[in-house]
Amino acid sequence: MTAPSRGGRWIRHWDPENETFWNETGERTAKRNLFFSVLSEHIGFSVWTLWSVLVLFMGPEYGLTPADKFLLTSMVTLVGAVARVPYTFAVAVFGGRNWTVVSAGLLLVPTIAAFAVMEPGTSFSTFLLVGLLAGVGGGNFASSMTNINAFFPLRKKGWALGLNAGGGNIGVPVIQLAALAIIGAGGGPRVLLGIYIPLIVVAAVLAARFMDNIENVRNDTGAARDAAKDPHTWIMSFLYIGTFGSFIGYSFAFGQVLTNQFGRTPLQAAYVTFIGPLLGSLIRPVGGWLADRYGGAKITLYDFVAMGAATAVLIVASTEKSPALFTVAFVVLFVLTGLGNGSTYKMIPGIFQAKAFAEGLQGEAAAAYGRRLSGASMGLIGAVGALGGVGINLAFRQSFLSYGSGTGAFVAFLACYALCFAVTWAVYLRRSAAAAPPTAATETKPQLSYAEV
Repeated sequence: MTAPSRGGRWIRHWDPENETFWNETGERTAKRNLFFSVLSEHIGFSVWTLWSVLVLFMGPEYGLTPADKFLLTSMVTLVGAVARVPYTFAVAVFGGRNWTVVSAGLLLVPTIAAFAVMEPGTSFSTFLLVGLLAGVGGGNFASSMTNINAFFPLRKKGWALGLNAGGGNIGVPVIQLAALAIIGAGGGPRVLLGIYIPLIVVAAVLAARFMDNIENVRNDTGAARDAAKDPHTWIMSFLYIGTFGSFIGYSFAFGQVLTNQFGRTPLQAAYVTFIGPLLGSLIRPVGGWLADRYGGAKITLYDFVAMGAATAVLIVASTEKSPALFTVAFVVLFVLTGLGNGSTYKMIPGIFQAKAFAEGLQGEAAAAYGRRLSGASMGLIGAVGALGGVGINLAFRQSFLSYGSGTGAFVAFLACYALCFAVTWAVYLRRSAAAAPPTAATETKPQLSYAEV
């Protein structure tokens, strides 16, 4: 089979479900695009979560209260969540490679703006406005996942999407580690920002040089409308609030909870805040791999049980004022959010593939149906899921205002995980949730049930 033909970096023929095509040319091309997608998304996550570390630099001389800081990080999270919707559409309009170049370049705006205003005496409203600009970094995830979803066959999606997202998620602990090194060396926030500006330029240039667009993904903006009408899009959005919403919300809030509740200095907080996001990011591909092997719904169900248990320990640690137990439990919870991130995203293409088989589609028609709707739904699911991060920061803000600690917020999170567990079981693991039995059109291919997604 011939290699994909291109015109201006466009691949006109792409059939990853065809094993001959995949082995001869597809896998190599897909992995190359995956690598440079991860790089761009990684820096996007760093810019999005930039203010989670900048607030650690902002001592009393900046005149901000703990509530101000939680509000600031909440609004940055909100913009990042909303940006994911148009970023998803952008892949179909402009092409995956083209939009990666543009979205990487856009990261210069919030980074340069933060460099300009980061000094005592700047008003809170100015910090808030500049912080909102950093939300564009959150959009990179949606466009990257939609793009990479189109490159890989269903049997490889759990691993590929997990690696793509995990490599992006690592942008959170990396910028926290960079901040730790700078704080430890006595440097200021502008040093951190100065490091990222040239890295953004490098990511945009490499995407332009080495990535591709897929022709049949372009001009399919109607897929987003169809995905929005499907109830599974919104069910998975809710589950993703529980996993990724927790991951990004805790990434913004962990350092602030340690400083406000346990009296840690910014440097002491920075020593541990990177560990949870780092482990949660690294384990995300493992969650995807486990979902490929055992089924995403099963792994997600067990993960919510474990998240609930870790949250219960956090409530005890918070009540007993035990910083050691609190830190360990929080890191474990981070790991579990990363595992769940991988398993929930694996479920998405499997759900739409199962629906395709149930409707009598087979072969490339079923694969195309699954790619079309799963790619479109990922942006919506990612956007709604990220809103969970807003809720977490607002919950912490209210809990500190009302009780002087994060205990009240953790009680609310425990209830949320219990509800996520119930929804996962009821929709995807009950016997009645299985897909329709094989029809004459699909009897030659084993059917997927939702319990197998």
